Amino acid sequence: MLTQSHGVYDMPGKQIIAVFGATGAQGGGLVRAIAADPNGPFEARALTRNPGSDKAKALAAAGITVVAADADKPETLAPALAGAHGAFCVTNFWEHLSAEREGAQASAMARATKAAGVQHVIWSTLEDTRLAIPLADTRLPTLQGQYKCPHFDAKGQVDHVFATEAAPTTYMLAAFYWDNFIHFGMGPRAGENGAYTLALPLGGAKLPGIAAGDIGGCAYGIFRAGASTIGQRIGIAGESLSGADMAAKMGQALGKTVHFLDVPFDTYRGLGFPGAEDLGNMFQYQAIMGEEFQRHRDAKRARELFPALQDFSGWLAANARSMPLG
Repeated sequence: MLTQSHGVYDMPGKQIIAVFGATGAQGGGLVRAIAADPNGPFEARALTRNPGSDKAKALAAAGITVVAADADKPETLAPALAGAHGAFCVTNFWEHLSAEREGAQASAMARATKAAGVQHVIWSTLEDTRLAIPLADTRLPTLQGQYKCPHFDAKGQVDHVFATEAAPTTYMLAAFYWDNFIHFGMGPRAGENGAYTLALPLGGAKLPGIAAGDIGGCAYGIFRAGASTIGQRIGIAGESLSGADMAAKMGQALGKTVHFLDVPFDTYRGLGFPGAEDLGNMFQYQAIMGEEFQRHRDAKRARELFPALQDFSGWLAANARSMPLG
């Protein structure tokens, strides 16, 4: 039986987790993880700008409470968060490519969680790369006059807002989405003699990666762990692999020969697609930081939070055939 609470319908006896971005990769994974544990202590409240979208309707059809909330309109956040025990806060830079807008959205979420009396927030953040590589450091080009890696920096610079103006917060740092090999045009490309090439600018470094849907599972593990994680920075990954290892595993999954090409960073930045400079800087930042970056993406810790966490071979077994091979 459903009971009405603060204008939405919630299950009695369950603590509500309000999930921003519930129709996206991270938030959707968390909603699914909560729903997959019907005997657990939580119920998901899916927050979305557009409850009428197909994805939102599918959540509602599955019995998930769907509520309108728009981080660009802070006045919509209070009713969406009312009565919630926890909140998962995530932003999507790639939707609009604006670091300023992303920062404003995240700040509005942070402040709304405190005003609503939420007891535990997870903020899906990333490093502010300028703390390690200041704007004057020429190892990375400065972008837009004030960033080294806008989609990292925009999140990292809001961490202090969550620390000082939000409800008690755990900071979760995700890794490269392996799903980018399907949806972002990063998959292998056809070459000579039937072979394929995986081309990424890694600078010889390993790349921590994760199945996008598993991020939500790790977030669920953090909520299950409770207040003990508050204030912690928890980086997650399914596995860290060299470019050559990723190419070899792709080849095994596809039954094809896949070579790896380590693209020069400047070449990648010059490819001209939206976000190319940002991504080129991201990959170079990871290479510069080396083992320190690797330490902040811990597959062992992630698997403790979410035992069903996939490694790259597991992800490929389910998804390799979905990669467009150009």
